[in-house]
Amino acid sequence: MPNRIRLEDRECPLSTTVRHVGEWWTLLILHDAFDGYTRFDQFQQSLGISTSMLTARLKTLVGDGLLERRPYQTNPVRHEYVLTDVGRSLRPVIVALAAWGNRHLDPQERSMILVDAETGQESDPIVVDAHTGKRLDDSEAYVFSAGPAASDGMRARYTELDRQRRTRGSDRRPTSEPDAS
Repeated sequence: MPNRIRLEDRECPLSTTVRHVGEWWTLLILHDAFDGYTRFDQFQQSLGISTSMLTARLKTLVGDGLLERRPYQTNPVRHEYVLTDVGRSLRPVIVALAAWGNRHLDPQERSMILVDAETGQESDPIVVDAHTGKRLDDSEAYVFSAGPAASDGMRARYTELDRQRRTRGSDRRPTSEPDAS
């Protein structure tokens, strides 16, 4: 399938995602790619990463379908690394990670902030449900559930978690006061 990552662990998309982007150099390379860097020397100069590590990470990002390697010079042959659609789709995730980090720093400690390109106004991104517009930071309002490809073990896990949530929810319901008449 074009523009799709291969799910190594169908039971947990989080583990697949971490396999693709969980290494910290990968996130920094992608961040630089979002800023428009495409060339090996740009990444290396920006990040101060060794050539061997950068070569390995770029090869993995290309292999995972997050970057595409394209020649930009023929003599000698030189390549640039351009974000694919799948790679570009990670931008909101990386923006959210950076925003999370900034929320836990004093304003004077932040070395990078997200701003509206047109107004220069600082932005405070949040993650919302596309259908309802509700924030996803409420751990009680949104929970994981077994999907169509879930194994019996995964279904049992989420059936049990759902039972526990319902039990906790019933414990929180207000009890009616006895009639004082």
